[in-house]
Amino acid sequence: MTSQSQGIQQLLQAEKRAKDKLEEAKKRKGKRLKQAKEEATAEIDHYRLQREKEFRNKETNVMGSQGNLSVKIEEQTTEAIRNLTSSYHKNMEIMMKKLLSTICDISPEIHPNFRPEV
Repeated sequence: MTSQSQGIQQLLQAEKRAKDKLEEAKKRKGKRLKQAKEEATAEIDHYRLQREKEFRNKETNVMGSQGNLSVKIEEQTTEAIRNLTSSYHKNMEIMMKKLLSTICDISPEIHPNFRPEV
């Protein structure tokens, strides 16, 4: 009977050691999962920062181009206004003389359809 109780004791001890090893493995697994999650989060944050930096650089390049375009358009508009103003001043006197001569220089004529009374 003692051999039987010794066998049972050995089995119980073996079961306890197996249980302890299982719990230890679960703790290591949980710790490793937590560490992997932290590493993945850090890697994701690094990747996100890198992509945001690239996006900002591209955005700056595009917006900078648009800023240059608006400056060019403003310059072209100013030049067009300057040209129109100078053309107006140059041709205004000539047009006023033509208009006044047309209005003031009247040469009366009888209309072709006019029938004098007989």
